[in-house]
Amino acid sequence: MTTVGFVGLGDQGAPIARAVAEGGFELHVWARRPASLAVLEGVSVVAHESLTDLGACDIVALCLREDPDAFEVAVDGGLLAAMRPGSVLVQHATGLPQRARELAGHAARHGVEFVDAPVSGGHAAAVAKQLTTIVGGVDTVVERCRPVFETFSKQIVHMGQIGTGQFGKLFNNTLMMMNHKNVIDVLALAVDLELPLPRLLDVLRSGSASSTALMAFGPAITMDNAEHLRTLELIDMDLFAGAVESLGDKAKEVVRQAVAGAEGLPELTRVIG
Repeated sequence: MTTVGFVGLGDQGAPIARAVAEGGFELHVWARRPASLAVLEGVSVVAHESLTDLGACDIVALCLREDPDAFEVAVDGGLLAAMRPGSVLVQHATGLPQRARELAGHAARHGVEFVDAPVSGGHAAAVAKQLTTIVGGVDTVVERCRPVFETFSKQIVHMGQIGTGQFGKLFNNTLMMMNHKNVIDVLALAVDLELPLPRLLDVLRSGSASSTALMAFGPAITMDNAEHLRTLELIDMDLFAGAVESLGDKAKEVVRQAVAGAEGLPELTRVIG
């Protein structure tokens, strides 16, 4: 049986780890705070007091918030040094493609394979095991990880070499935020014309103008979480801007529109609400 180590039991990490265990894999976990393990109650899991104990696993997945967190655990924390040659380190969090390649270099020095596999869909999709997993890595290594990814994914897209998984995720997020800006602009005109917004939204959501960005308002994006989502989306836009820096001014307008979409989330939820 393939053994899977997991670090990062947050909003998305916890349901992903649960899905892996429910998929029949032997799951090993480590958390800074033992209380974090409560989210896995009811599934078979082996908890470890030491991070380096996960080094005995065939695959170790990281679902931490930012690139520095992954480096702190994998490099500074000794995880890679403890992993067996031929095992695989998976990076599920969203980050810079350049940093993914850098982390892969650290892994290679220990004979460890690396895959970047950020996920899209949010907490609800993670709970429903309906995430889209966007993967960068060597074909044979990705195929070794695919059965694990299938436990929590509705679709797995192998983009190409290491780092392209992160590119895929950042482009996905950027287009979603640009679509938020489109919704903001259209509804601002409707407000000026004093149109009945609930009825117009019924048209837009059921007609040809519908989009995931539009449908998210209400179920996933609310007045309660809009400020928090705005912060996360602006972090993603900083990452996207860094990822496409080599393009110079070519990406400037895309970044501007996407940032405006993220900035407008709180006000848009108030208008719709």
